[in-house]
Amino acid sequence: MGETGWNGLLVLVCASLISLAAVTHGKTVKYQTFEEDAPGTVIGNLAKDTSSSASSSRNSFRMMKQFNSSFIRLRESDGQLTIGERIDRERICKHTLHCLIAFDVVSFSKEQFKLIHVEVEVKDINDNSPEFPRKESSLEISENTAVGTRIPLDFAVDEDVGTNYIQSYQISVNSHFSIDVLSRADGVKYAELVLMKELDRETQASYALELVAMDGGNPSRSGTTRINIKVKDYNDNSPVFDRSSFSVDLPEDAPVGTLLLDLNAEDPDEGLNGEVVYGFGHQVPPEIRQLFRVDRKSGRLTLESPVDFESKTTYEFDVQATDLGPNPSPAICKIVVQVQDVNDNAPEISITPMTSITAGIAYITEAAARESFVALVSTSDRDSGANGQVHCTLYGHDHFRLQQAYEDSFMIVSTSPLDREKIPEYNLTVVAEDLGSPPFRTITQYTIRLTDENDNAPVFSKPVYEVSVVENNAPGAYITTVVARDVDMGSNGKVTYKLADTYFMGSPISTFVSLDPASGSLYALRSFNYEVMKQLELRITASDAGSPPLSGSASVYVRIVDQNDNAPYITQPALNNGSAEVLLPRDSPSGYVITRVEARDADEGVNAELSYGLATGEPSVFSVNKATGEIYLNQVLSHDVDETLSVTVTVSDNGRPALTSTATLHFLIIAGSPPSDRTVYQPGGGEEVHAQWDLSVVIIVVLAGSCTLLLLAIILIATTCNRRKRDKSGDDSDSYGEKDNNSKLRGNKHEAVRPITIWKGNSYTTISARDPAFSGKDSGKGDSDFNDSDSDVSGDTGLKKEGMRCELGALWACTNECKVLGHSDRCWSPSAVRANAAPSPAPTLSSFSSLSKTASLPRDPHRRDNYYQAHIPKTVGLQSVYEKVLHREYDYVLVTPPRPVRVQEISDISIPVYTPTPTHFFSPLCEYDFRW
Repeated sequence: MGETGWNGLLVLVCASLISLAAVTHGKTVKYQTFEEDAPGTVIGNLAKDTSSSASSSRNSFRMMKQFNSSFIRLRESDGQLTIGERIDRERICKHTLHCLIAFDVVSFSKEQFKLIHVEVEVKDINDNSPEFPRKESSLEISENTAVGTRIPLDFAVDEDVGTNYIQSYQISVNSHFSIDVLSRADGVKYAELVLMKELDRETQASYALELVAMDGGNPSRSGTTRINIKVKDYNDNSPVFDRSSFSVDLPEDAPVGTLLLDLNAEDPDEGLNGEVVYGFGHQVPPEIRQLFRVDRKSGRLTLESPVDFESKTTYEFDVQATDLGPNPSPAICKIVVQVQDVNDNAPEISITPMTSITAGIAYITEAAARESFVALVSTSDRDSGANGQVHCTLYGHDHFRLQQAYEDSFMIVSTSPLDREKIPEYNLTVVAEDLGSPPFRTITQYTIRLTDENDNAPVFSKPVYEVSVVENNAPGAYITTVVARDVDMGSNGKVTYKLADTYFMGSPISTFVSLDPASGSLYALRSFNYEVMKQLELRITASDAGSPPLSGSASVYVRIVDQNDNAPYITQPALNNGSAEVLLPRDSPSGYVITRVEARDADEGVNAELSYGLATGEPSVFSVNKATGEIYLNQVLSHDVDETLSVTVTVSDNGRPALTSTATLHFLIIAGSPPSDRTVYQPGGGEEVHAQWDLSVVIIVVLAGSCTLLLLAIILIATTCNRRKRDKSGDDSDSYGEKDNNSKLRGNKHEAVRPITIWKGNSYTTISARDPAFSGKDSGKGDSDFNDSDSDVSGDTGLKKEGMRCELGALWACTNECKVLGHSDRCWSPSAVRANAAPSPAPTLSSFSSLSKTASLPRDPHRRDNYYQAHIPKTVGLQSVYEKVLHREYDYVLVTPPRPVRVQEISDISIPVYTPTPTHFFSPLCEYDFRW
C-alpha cells in the first residue's frame, strides 16, 4: 500500500476515534508506520486529525515525555508527527504480533488544553531470515525403524512476525525421508522427519539431507541446515510413554525444585535393551535446559530456575526415553508448560510534568487558573487481570487533585488559586495500588513548585527615614541606606532605587545627594551648610525588574546638624581694623556703663550662645558683663590716669571647641561728667548677688594668703642681705671699686622695690624688682632682637664682661629658671635701675602687658634658701588660669596694681602690691659672677 493510501486510512481511523473520545478524558489517535523507515518520515498531523471544525483557533502541541520517546518527534506548531530515529521492531517488540509506541500529547491554546493519547503501530517488514540453531546436525536411526516413524528436527527461528515469519519447510529430494510441518502452541512452526521407506544399513549406511525454512515475505527469505543421518543396526523394541504429550500449569512463583511431571516409559526388552533412561532431545534449546531438569533414571521433571509470567507464558519441549541396548530407538513425549500469573509486580508510576526543568519537579505559575493542568501521571503493572489493574490516589494538599484521563493515566490539576509567597512549593504523594490479593502498592513523592509572577511591589522597611548629617561634611560622605524588600523571586524581586526628580533651592535634588541604585546607599555630593539649609527632603522610589515593574516609595528627611564653624562677629561698636574708639568722661562714677559690645554668631544653639570677657586691660578699672557685653567702670578714674586706656574684649561661643573673636577698645578720656541719661551698672539681685559674693569672698581669701606668703619671702630675703652687709661692711669698697656708686645707691633709697609674681610650671614664684627701666629681654645668642641685651651696642655693653661684679647701676643674675623657660643657656636677667635713673611713677597694668619674657632677681648660686615659691590654692578662677597656662606652656607675669580694687570677674585675677620699707633693700649686695 502506498503512502497516500496509508494516510487516507489513518485519517479515517483518527476521525472515528475523535468522534468517540470525550474531551474530559482526552482523545486517542492511532497511526501506523513501518519499521526501518527513514528519520523524518511523516506519520500524521494532529492538528488536522483532531480539529472538530475548520474555524477552531490555532493550537500548540507538546509531547509528554514517555518511554521510547526518541523514536517519534512532534512539531509543536501544528502537531506533525515524524520518525525521530530508525525503529527496529524486533528490538522493541520481540515476538509480539502487534507493536505499539504509545505516548501523550497536550494540545493547548490560551487557557484551554486537551490531552491526546497517540498510539503508533510499527508494522513489520521482512528484514530477518529464518535461522537454524545449528548449521549441521547428526541423527542415528536403526535400520529396523518402522516406516512412518517421526524424528523431531531443529526448528528455525525468525524474528519477523505475521506473513514474514516462517511459513514452510522443505527437504532435499531423497527416497526414504520426508518432512511434516507442524505448529506449536506458541505459534512456532517446526518440521519432523518422517521415514517413508524401510532402511537397510547394508545398502546405504548414511544420508545427507538439506532442510530449508522459508518465510512468507516478498521477496521470501530462507535458512538452511544440514542433517547427517547414520543408519545403525536395530534394537527391535523401543520404550513407550504412558502418554505421548502432557500439559502442566506452573505458577510463576513456584520455587526451584518443584516437581512438574513424573514421566514413565516401558521397554519390554530385557537387560540393557530394556533399561530406560530419560533426557531432552538434541533439538531442545538451551533456554529449556536452564529452566527445567529431567532425572536420567527416574524421569522426574522438575523446575531448575524461576520462571516469569511477564517474560514468557508458555514453554513446549520434548522428553525422550531411550533404552541402553544397541541401536536404541528413542520414544518422544511432548511437554507443554503453561506459566500462571501471580501478583508479584508492584505498580509502576511515571509522572511527566507539563513544564519541567529539573527531574522530579513540576513547575506551574502562581497566576494559573483553577483546573490548570500540571502533570500527567501514568501507571502500569506487568501482571495481568486484576493483578494488573491499578488504582491511583494523590495526597499532600487540597490545592491539587487527580483527574483520570484514560485507562491508567491521570492528570494532576489545580483546584484553587495559588500564591507563591504563601506556599512556594508543594510536596505531593502519589500512591498506586493494584487489585491483586494481596495488593501491591507503590508510593512516589513528587514536588510542584510555583513560578513567580510580579504580583508584589517593593516595600520599604519604614515609610519615613530621619537621619542627621553634621554640616561641613566631605563631599561623598555616607548618609544612610534605605532598604526595600520584594517577596517575589528573580528579576521580579530585584529592587533598584531611584531619587524622585524634585528641586531644592532651585537646583535638582540629584545635585545634593547621590543614591546607589543597587544598594540604596545615600551619599552627599556636596558639603552641607547648616546656615544655608536646615533640612533636605528626599523621595526615593524602589522598583522591581518585573514586567510590568511595580514600585514603592519612602521619604527621607536629612537633618543638617549645626557645627561650631562660625566665630562670633562684633556688630557694635563698629570696628575699624579690629578696634574702635569710645569716649569716657573722666568724672564717670563707679559702675558707669561705658559701652555695650554686641556680637552675633551664625550658628545656633549652644554654638551661638555668646559670652564676653576682657583679654587685656585694667581689671581693677574695667569689667564686662559676660552675658550682655556691657563694659563698665569698677572705680572712679584718678586724675593721674593717661588720656587713653585700652582693653581687648573677647567674644566666645559655647561650642566645642569654642570660637573667639576679639576687638580692641580705646577709651578716650574726656573732661566732664557722663550724661545723666546713661545707665549705671547694677548687679542683679537674689541668687546672682549671692553667687558673686561667695566667689568674691573666696578670691579675696586666696589673694590674702598669697600676699602673706609674699611678705614672708621678702622679709626673709631682706634679713639675709642685711646680715651679709654687716659681715662684709669692711670690704665694700674693695668689692665694688667706687665709693660714689654706693652713695648713689643709698641716695636712691626711696625708690620702691615691688614684688612680681611669676607663674612657673604649676606654681607661682615671687621675686622683687624695681619698676623703672624693667626689661624683659632675654640673652640667648642667635635669637635675640635688635637692641636686646646681647645685641645692644650702647654704653651698657661694658657690663657684659665675664666675671663682672654687681655694680651700683645694674643688678644681674644667672638663673636656672631661665633655662627651664626655654631661653638660651647663657641666661640674662633684667637689671635694676641705674644710679642716675630718675624715679618714675608706679606702672599700670598696661605698661606691663607688652612684656613677654620673665624677670628674676639675682641669687646666690651657693644658697638655695633665698628662693621661694608662693603656693596659692587654686580656686575656680585660678584653676582656669592654670589649665590655660599648662596647655599653652607659657610663662605669665602678674604685676600687682598700685592700689587694691574690687574683683568683678572670675577670669580677671589680680594680686595686690605690698610695698615694704625701702631701708631693708639698700644694703651692700652680694657678689655675683656672670658668664655669658
